[in-house]
Order: sequence, then structure tokens, then C-alpha cells
Amino acid sequence: MAEYTPDKILDCSGLKCPMPLVKTTKTLKSMESGKILEMISTDPGSELDVTAWAKQTQNELLALHKGETGEWHFLIKKK
Repeated sequence: MAEYTPDKILDCSGLKCPMPLVKTTKTLKSMESGKILEMISTDPGSELDVTAWAKQTQNELLALHKGETGEWHFLIKKK
């Protein structure tokens, strides 16, 4: 994963759609513009969901990767 240091980490492991996006949206609202959130999800649809959501909301998806145990890690910069 790219070298970004998240300002906050949100673990959404075990949650199914739409909860990872609901929690991500709520968490980003509490963060300042330009801050970076790392969101972790085990929902298999997260890759497509978060990518589309980031474009729609104009938050910047800095990086994403699949971890060794199948979880997704997303680095999102608040607009």
C-alpha cells in the first residue's frame, strides 16, 4: 500500500453493505478536510462500493489493497 499515514482507522470488519459506507460517511463528517481515514472491511462488495462512493462524494480514494486474510484496506482523503 502507498505510504500514507491515516489520521483515523475505522474497522468495519464483519459488517455487510451498506454499513461500511454508512460508518465511513459518518466518520469522515467528523474529520477535517484533507485528513486521511483508513477503513477496513471484510464485505466482498466493498471494493466496488467504496470506489463508486468516493467518486460520487468527491472524497479521494488514495489507495486500496486486499490484506492477507481477505480484508480490504481503503485510504480515503476527505475532500
